Amino acid sequence: MPHVIVKWYPGRSQDQKEALARAITDDIVAIGGCAERSVSVAIEEITPEDWPEAVYKPDILGKEDTLVRKPGYNPFDETT
Repeated sequence: MPHVIVKWYPGRSQDQKEALARAITDDIVAIGGCAERSVSVAIEEITPEDWPEAVYKPDILGKEDTLVRKPGYNPFDETT
């Protein structure tokens, strides 16, 4: 506890992924008051063409009640 999953487009280097995981871990430890050893971070790369069905529908639309920060886009709305 806790386990964080970051989903984003491919293209970041391993150094960038490790820096992000370090920053997330540091913030969870500082804000959440848990031990560093209890934090895990996974990064899943999702292609832009797969994003709407693989991420937006199940993780955003399907879990709006758990979102603390909602996105300012909708891939199914042609005006955004």
